[in-house]
Amino acid sequence: MEKINDRLVQLEIDVLSANDKKATQNREKFIADGVLALNLVSSPGSGKTTLLCNTINKIKDQYKLAVIEGDQQTLNDAERIRATGCRAIQINTGEGCHLDADMIEEACRKIKPEPNSILFIENVGNLVCPASFDLGERHKVAVLSVTEGEDKPLKYPHMFAAASLMLLNKVDLLPYLNFDVAKCLAYAREVTPDIQILL
Repeated sequence: MEKINDRLVQLEIDVLSANDKKATQNREKFIADGVLALNLVSSPGSGKTTLLCNTINKIKDQYKLAVIEGDQQTLNDAERIRATGCRAIQINTGEGCHLDADMIEEACRKIKPEPNSILFIENVGNLVCPASFDLGERHKVAVLSVTEGEDKPLKYPHMFAAASLMLLNKVDLLPYLNFDVAKCLAYAREVTPDIQILL
């Protein structure tokens, strides 16, 4: 049994090591081209796509934008993004629970983010797997909805430790929910003391 466990650990190290090399190449390309790449991560249903559509509509006249959408199935989210007038490409991962650096490199070949632009990467809805996979982004942005419970940062610490920014979403619903904002922010800062937070 110990040999099997050692082999599993080695496989995980090999996969992450190969991903990290590709992520470094992606990052170098983004920096060289002046592309700000942001990796949006969250649970399913947190409101990432709606938030992204609204953000695009507010800034599309000031910035060049592109979006890489990650989901297990359907083209729905990419179609919603395209309806804003923004270029988007969909990556369907099938049974996969996250995007990886190879997928991002391939998607960038197709969508060709413009120099000095913003590239939004909307990862597969999942607070576990995407924490371990660097895509070459400048920042991970964790989106947490007030409908999910204030203890999410403690339940999924690796994701909140990997994030530079936490967006607390759906705050308009607070009057109808039993959600302690102060506790949630304290839990996030317990995991990552310098995390930036926006409501």
